[in-house]
This record gives sequence, structure tokens and C-alpha cells, in this order.
Amino acid sequence: MIGGRRGNRLLYLLPVVVAAGLWEALGAAGIVPGNRLPPPSHVLGGLAELLSRGLPPGSGLLGHCAASLRRVAGGVGAALAVAIPLGLLAGRSARLRALVHPFVELTRPIPPLAWVPLAILWFGIGDLSAVFIIFLGAFFPILLNTVAGVLAIERGLLEAAVLLGATRRDLFLKVLAPGATPAIMTGVRIAVGVGWMTLVAAEFTGVRSGFGLGHLIMTARDIQRADLIVAGMLVIGLVGFAMDALIRLLERRLLRWR
Repeated sequence: MIGGRRGNRLLYLLPVVVAAGLWEALGAAGIVPGNRLPPPSHVLGGLAELLSRGLPPGSGLLGHCAASLRRVAGGVGAALAVAIPLGLLAGRSARLRALVHPFVELTRPIPPLAWVPLAILWFGIGDLSAVFIIFLGAFFPILLNTVAGVLAIERGLLEAAVLLGATRRDLFLKVLAPGATPAIMTGVRIAVGVGWMTLVAAEFTGVRSGFGLGHLIMTARDIQRADLIVAGMLVIGLVGFAMDALIRLLERRLLRWR
């Protein structure tokens, strides 16, 4: 059983190892210019430099990661606080759903990055504008999945709860919220992914604190260090992967009853 698990992990990593090896070989052969797309060995060297010296010097990689994660937590947290209650209410009430639908369908197609100029105008350059952009990217997946989760609950369960004397509060907290949790968690996974991508792009516009992975990549671009750019991209991918793994772990624990 253990060998099987290890075999699955190795098989999972095999495409990454093969791609990295091919990339390194193409760089060594000069087919892929190193100043345009540095090979993995140079990227790892750049990553070590970011960990040891930081970019700009003194601005450590962990500080950039912490700043970006803090902004994502603020935006996604705000989206959860607004979208879940609204989604539960809209899923339960056809009238509210009809009122919310035009607003959602009008604003949902607008990319979050299209709001960047207004965000800077309203909140200035800084954390608040980035959190607002992330909120917009995370809000709609959570809202729509919450509504879908409520609508998927069997009507008989709701009627049984009412017959057993459940109050409106009990109905929402003990029937609707638990019943919609699988769909909500799917929305959260999508929202965190969208928020993470949106954040990095939002940081391209500038941050006052000087910290953030998007800001790091733009700084590397200004000094024409392609290895540091790709190293920053690698960190973004790894952090995004770790966040998704944590959400999946939380989902398994919350949904043990399934």
C-alpha cells in the first residue's frame, strides 16, 4: 500500500521532472536564450538569492509572500462575509434571487482588473485597493455556488425541519448552511484561485509598502533579471498550490459526513 502511494507520487512528479529536464537541455544547447527564459538551474539560483538577499536587497521573500497572503485573506474574507449570507438568502427566496440576478449578471463579466483604475481613484495605491480588487474576483464564485448549493437541497428536508418546529434561524444555520457547504467549498476554492491571480496583477500597479510578489516581479523586470522574474512566478505557483491543498484538507474535514 505504501509502495503504491509512493509510486503515485512519483508518477505525479514525473511530468514536472521531464519538463524541467527538457527545459534545462534546451537552455544548455542555446536553443532557448537564457536571457529570455533562463533554465531551471538559473531559476533555482535566483530563488536562493531572493531567500538570502531579497529584492530589493533587504526585502525578504517571506515578507513579500506574507504581504500578498494578507491581501488575499482580506479580500476573500470580505467576500465570504458578504457572499455566503446573501447566497443563503437568495437561494431561499425566489424574489430576492430575481432582484440580485440582474446585478450579478451585469457585473460578473467585468474582469476584476478592469476595476483597477477606479480602485486606485477611490482608495489610492495601497493595500485597500488591492483588497477591493480581490474581493470582486472572489465574490461571485462564492455567491453563485452558495445559491446553487441551497437550491440543490431537497425540499423535503426543509419541510421536515419546519414541521419539527425549526425557527428561521435554525433553518439557515442547521439545514441550509450545512446542506450548501459542499458547493460553498467549491466556490471558495475557485475564489481563492481567482483572488490569488488577481492580487498579483493588482500589485503590478504599485504598493506603498514595497512588499508583494507582484511588486517583486515588477522590480525584477526593471533590473532586467529574468531569472528572478521566473523565480517569483515559481513562488506564486507554489504558494497557490499550497493554498489549494489546505482548502481541500479543510473541505475533507468539514465534509466528513458525506
